[in-house]
Amino acid sequence: MILAKAGPIADSRGMNSYYRPLVQIDAARPADARPVAGGWGWFTHAERIERGGARKVVAAPEIPGDTLAAITAERAPLAGLDLTQPRLMGILNVTPDSFSDGGRFFDPDVALAHARAMASGGADILDIGGESTRPGAAVVSVSDEIARTAPVIEALRHGYDGALSIDTRKASVAQAALQAGADIVNDVAALGFDPALAGVVADANAPVILMHAQGDPATMQDAPRYDDVLLGVYDYLAGRVAAARAAGIAADRIVVDPGIGFGKTLDHNLALLRGLSLFHGLGCPILLGASRKRFIGTLAGAADADDRMPGSLAVALAGLAQGVQITRVHDMEATKQAVTLWQAATGMGQA
Repeated sequence: MILAKAGPIADSRGMNSYYRPLVQIDAARPADARPVAGGWGWFTHAERIERGGARKVVAAPEIPGDTLAAITAERAPLAGLDLTQPRLMGILNVTPDSFSDGGRFFDPDVALAHARAMASGGADILDIGGESTRPGAAVVSVSDEIARTAPVIEALRHGYDGALSIDTRKASVAQAALQAGADIVNDVAALGFDPALAGVVADANAPVILMHAQGDPATMQDAPRYDDVLLGVYDYLAGRVAAARAAGIAADRIVVDPGIGFGKTLDHNLALLRGLSLFHGLGCPILLGASRKRFIGTLAGAADADDRMPGSLAVALAGLAQGVQITRVHDMEATKQAVTLWQAATGMGQA
């Protein structure tokens, strides 16, 4: 796995340039096409983006060597999962107040039943969280978060062969989860909330998901602002990847997540979705978590989160078309079916 240098590339004109591969998935692939992260997508051209300046389509050979290598290199397996194929992460909120299903799976027995249903429905990863990070959510105590998540993870570890992820910002919660059998740490604060978390991840040699958020859950949707949301999120994640590596976390165990809905307006979310392939330049697998988010309801006229499955499926497939390796979802069986038919209809992976 090859990682690009943190931040944008200074080109021969002294300007900061970013390169977004224009991903294709057609089976009719030109001989000079380059792979996207060693996966199902390919590209011959990219959009060169200059901060505050022009955007221009350029041929792949015009991309600086380090960035081109980062975009094209095959991603290492994650917790035993081959990332040359799309992977689905199922959401299990063991909380009383999550935005979509708060309280529905708070009972441990109900949580386990739902997790097993997602596993049989096609989940490659189950992501267990004990603290809501919805807009306006309050911090949960470490002891409560451990009590909610560790027993569920331990029970799932017996009989589930897929990967288990702990969705937490806190070192002690992650430590308890890893001891209970979790494989991955998914941190919405990108190791910025609890200074001890990076050490826990490094010591366990565990994969970590670094997500972008502007502000904390209690205030993040008050008035989010960016000069350029796509480039700002890219730069932030580049910095967090560098910090994770400096803390001793192996480069091939880092995943990035642009944080749809975390300190973003509807327009910010759409700009990120349209520009997702830019993040391949970080040299890391990409996770997209947009399932049932508020912007889907706004665009689709679906005030109830339970009514946002069709929109969530559309966004998930749009992410796959840009080479996103991991998609985090609530509606597992429906998403698995949609992905299977999308692969068949597009001929994805065929020579």
